[in-house]
Amino acid sequence: MKILFVGDIVGRSGRQILKDAFKNFDLRSKYDFIIVNAENAAGGFGITNKVLEELLQLDIDCFTMGNHTFDKRDGEQVLLHDKVIRPANLPPNVVGSGYGIFNSKLGNVAVINLLGRVFMQPVDCPFRSFDSLFSEIKKECDIVIVDFHAEATSEKNALGCYLDGRASAVVGTHTHVPTADCKILPNKTAYVTDVGMTGSTAGIIGFKKDSIIQKFLTCMPKKFEVEVIDPQLQAVCIDVDERGRAKSIERVFYPDVICSEGETLIND
Repeated sequence: MKILFVGDIVGRSGRQILKDAFKNFDLRSKYDFIIVNAENAAGGFGITNKVLEELLQLDIDCFTMGNHTFDKRDGEQVLLHDKVIRPANLPPNVVGSGYGIFNSKLGNVAVINLLGRVFMQPVDCPFRSFDSLFSEIKKECDIVIVDFHAEATSEKNALGCYLDGRASAVVGTHTHVPTADCKILPNKTAYVTDVGMTGSTAGIIGFKKDSIIQKFLTCMPKKFEVEVIDPQLQAVCIDVDERGRAKSIERVFYPDVICSEGETLIND
């Protein structure tokens, strides 16, 4: 089974390049199961019902979230949709589910969303949260994909090693910067520290440069605006066998060449 995991959608430009990829790169015919992180899909922070309805027009199997899950007023209502999951290690009784088991033409796929704790908001332990879910999930399916939405590379590496042999893949999200460490761990778990983002490559993590630079220069709060120039879809393709063991993990970029002048090229 080939599973595509798409990095955090950042605003309108991210949504548009995702639509373009479905249309021009024919994502649905290339991959058996598609997961998209949507926690930045509406204006760069959170998600709304309107944006979710827009994304549901695409043939996406699962949407994961992160630390911006509740940034928009619609956040709680969005989580009622059965394709949307939020971090599993939020406190008890939070609306929504931290995992989902989804049907595909090649069998069931479980997706678990977890938040990191280093440099992040206080949440329950992601390691123990996975432990508490895993035994029940394994009764229903062997393919288990983890979206670990975390800041610290060390914490992401640690969770990858901790889940090696249990999760089919541990995919890092949140920093919006793709890392060069796609690998198969010793017990056949695919791993990458950060998948990157789906949005403008011309700004800073998908946003216009000036306000972010000014925040660093002045230490004052600034309003971040989504950049629209040179959008790119950044993703990974994970190939797993019927027992949930990863066979490969590879980078996917669309378009795979971005010119510094602002002109976009596509290499097929």
